[in-house]
Amino acid sequence: MAKSLVVSYGCNKVPHSLQHRTLYPNNCHSLPPLKSTLSLTPQNQRPLSLKYNSLTTLINRRVSSPITAALDSDVPHPLHQGSVKLRSSKSFEQWDSLTAKFSGASNIPFLLLQLPQIILNARNLLAGNKTALLAVPWLGMFTGLLGNLSLLSYFTKKREKEVIVVQTLGAVSQYVVFLQLAMAGAMPLPYFVITSVVVAAGLILNFTNYFNLLDAGIWRFWEDFITVGGLSALPQIMWSTFVPYIPNSILPGAIAFVIAVMAVIMARMGKLSEEGVKFVGGISGWTATLLFMWMPVSQMWTNFLNPDNIRGLSAFSMLLAMMGNGLMIPRALFTRDFMWFLGSTWASLFYGYGNILCLYCFSAISREFFLAATIGLFSWIGMALWRDPIVYGYNSPLRSLKELVFGS
Repeated sequence: MAKSLVVSYGCNKVPHSLQHRTLYPNNCHSLPPLKSTLSLTPQNQRPLSLKYNSLTTLINRRVSSPITAALDSDVPHPLHQGSVKLRSSKSFEQWDSLTAKFSGASNIPFLLLQLPQIILNARNLLAGNKTALLAVPWLGMFTGLLGNLSLLSYFTKKREKEVIVVQTLGAVSQYVVFLQLAMAGAMPLPYFVITSVVVAAGLILNFTNYFNLLDAGIWRFWEDFITVGGLSALPQIMWSTFVPYIPNSILPGAIAFVIAVMAVIMARMGKLSEEGVKFVGGISGWTATLLFMWMPVSQMWTNFLNPDNIRGLSAFSMLLAMMGNGLMIPRALFTRDFMWFLGSTWASLFYGYGNILCLYCFSAISREFFLAATIGLFSWIGMALWRDPIVYGYNSPLRSLKELVFGS
């Protein structure tokens, strides 16, 4: 499958996008109108003439199926793929900027979501009530931390700096909770040391890679680590959700671990096809997304088994989760990132809004709260689906969704 060819003017040096297949770092897609014509004359072929206006022009990038598109979702690529004639470059750039700001704004609800636990833990530590921290499940939080680091690596490669900040704050805030648990003796010290090393290594490696200061071999080793870790954790978490209705076993995680190690070794030894290597390279991002997508499934299952316990859910926390994920939906759609769009939409609808719906069905929240959340969420998603085809020059949101799933 041919890669996209991006040719841009208006930069004093070779555009960074030609090295990383992305337009984010130097914003070379915001260019003054030019009348220049570039002639490409491949050997034994007729000259090709490409004319440029205020935006960079892209040669078609074809994706044959949603599976192939999913494999490529882990690879940085330009914002607007395919031969798209934009009606207004100004509106395109404005929506590009706005969606990036929406993603950055999701830091606020996500940070507010974690702060109450940190504050409560600090109060218990100061009061000498260390036993209260035993109720915090550090093992489940470690899985979430691994998910944050995996998605941090995914978005680092895509140069989405606003979401990099979101995932970094998520990892740091969870590490603060781990530190509090270790101080209270609620988390074994050896496990805390291992967690500290993983967090420090993950943050350092991702940020050095973002600034192109990291050796490619070290980055591949880190990707292999999060691939094995994520693929091992996902089936084990899914299996554990239904215990005691199924036997309590570590077999799913152990089998997945062996498969992941074998896949990584075969990929590094060149024993897999090109699509196989792409598949292995995209596992970490997809497993992290699926881990977060499994959270609402686990919560809904718990609600089904223990409907009386649903009153213990915080409606405000569910609202924050819905808002944080919902703010990233327009950006995911705009950048045609199917994995990101699927994860954000799923979390907004089934984790945030789904639990709000459960709370309303059991009369745990007011009708006004439920209606406000419903109108707000679906209006926001509708706005994203309405605005995206306009800036791309399409007549229907169905075309935007088709490009999202199948590629351009």
